Amino acid sequence: MTTHQEDDVNPRTPAAQQTHATPQSHAIQPAPASGLSRRGLLLGTAAAALAAGPLAATAARAATAPATAAAAAARTPKVLVIGLDGTMVTRIKDSGAPNLAALMAGGLTAASSLYTNPMAGTSSGPGWSTIATGVWPDKHNVRDNNFTAPAFAAYPDFLTRVETANPALSTYVVASWAPIADTIYSGRVDTRVATPSAEYDTGTTARAVARLRDGNPDAVFVQLDNVDHAGHSSGSASQAYLDAIRGVDAQVGQILTAVRGRAGYAQEDWLVMITADHGHTPTGGHGGSTWEERQTFVIANGSAFPAGSVRHDVRMVDIAPTALAHLGIAADPAWGLDGTPIPALVPDDFDALRPQLTGRVDETGIAAGVLGFTRTAPAGWSVDNSAMGTGGVTEWRGWSFTTDEFWTKAQRDQNRELNVRSRNVFAVADSDEWADKTFQGNYDSTLVSPECQVAGRSSVPVTFNTFYRPEGVQTARVLAVWDGGTPVEVKSYTADTNGRQRLDLAVPAGASRLRLRFRYTGSNNWYWVLDNVRVG
Repeated sequence: MTTHQEDDVNPRTPAAQQTHATPQSHAIQPAPASGLSRRGLLLGTAAAALAAGPLAATAARAATAPATAAAAAARTPKVLVIGLDGTMVTRIKDSGAPNLAALMAGGLTAASSLYTNPMAGTSSGPGWSTIATGVWPDKHNVRDNNFTAPAFAAYPDFLTRVETANPALSTYVVASWAPIADTIYSGRVDTRVATPSAEYDTGTTARAVARLRDGNPDAVFVQLDNVDHAGHSSGSASQAYLDAIRGVDAQVGQILTAVRGRAGYAQEDWLVMITADHGHTPTGGHGGSTWEERQTFVIANGSAFPAGSVRHDVRMVDIAPTALAHLGIAADPAWGLDGTPIPALVPDDFDALRPQLTGRVDETGIAAGVLGFTRTAPAGWSVDNSAMGTGGVTEWRGWSFTTDEFWTKAQRDQNRELNVRSRNVFAVADSDEWADKTFQGNYDSTLVSPECQVAGRSSVPVTFNTFYRPEGVQTARVLAVWDGGTPVEVKSYTADTNGRQRLDLAVPAGASRLRLRFRYTGSNNWYWVLDNVRVG
């Protein structure tokens, strides 16, 4: 067996057999007649659940969905996460892999994207750590494959959280890449196996099959490696890469057959999730910042996921909290998870713009077929460009609404790839890209929210995700407007900020209405991103 290769800077160590055992809010919308604005939409709720099991026929699941949600709740929850190293979902579709295709047809498919340096390289150490912990690399602190100073004590893997919450549950890890079992998942996990390199994915598959068929695990993580090997040796555009996907698909089929063949399968509610740690360039390799290297995905098949569904707001950090929620373990806010259980994700107002997104106008680095921006605000929102300079790049003339693919392709390696906490469509004010075409004056644009009713409240919380990169005379200010009066600054940013923000605003005596204004000014500086703005 050929020794597995990782990126050139941080090569992987071939696996040696090492088995370890231990003892047992709401989106801003136009104000209703009374009370705070509320968004009632919640995708993936029990009312839409499909509960016929991870491998059942799509038609049968759809037909029985209304009657089986309660039955799913009565069955014993089980979780299986399978990681396919270096696999790209677009190439899964090209390969015609039947088992993975069946999982997608019977559940959810969500393509997503990664960070790049300086947050972390697109390599396996950060990728598998992010999937396991449910936080991004700026929290778990795995930046490459060296695991120099991981913060796993503060942000443990989800199987460790399972053991902490309910030690009676049985947890199991088996991986072809040794650091997953040896380093990322802790000794609290009941059994961790790093497959001997001579056995490679064949041994990993056989061990997973045996444990699922003959044991009674509650939560299992399996990592298969050969697609990444093919990506390094031949590139993701090669026939060898497609062949490797079909090979790993057959191994996924063996694992799923073991699940289906369990004596107690009819009394079990299995959640199966498939994912990857990174993508590959067409010619081979990863670790850099190209769109292909940044690719990952989530396939989720189980009682909470409608057959054939597709989402754009799912990220790899959602896998851990989704697994925990399925097992009945609620995430503690003190854990600081970046992920959310997928069925609990609620689209925000910006996400409604996806059907309106158009292609490039002035940008030259973005392919003509990539649809990813609009300057038209969603219902209830507006953009005030009355103080905005003239000219500049059309796409970024004032606050715009865009996607990760479109915005990062405008210019790579200027930290736009670090905007990992935004989902689907987000708002961005980017004076740097705007200034790439002849302009006059300064960048001065304000994003204005709908009004919300706050009558009778002494305070009101405002939350939002922000990614702010400052430079020079650039400013970023959050202003509150009470009952149409003079805007009052409630927050300003002067340093790099990347995370969820909460502002607890004191409601002035007698005030009944609140409108928020997000004003960004600059002159060929950097940018400010906003997403998931909620009041209440």
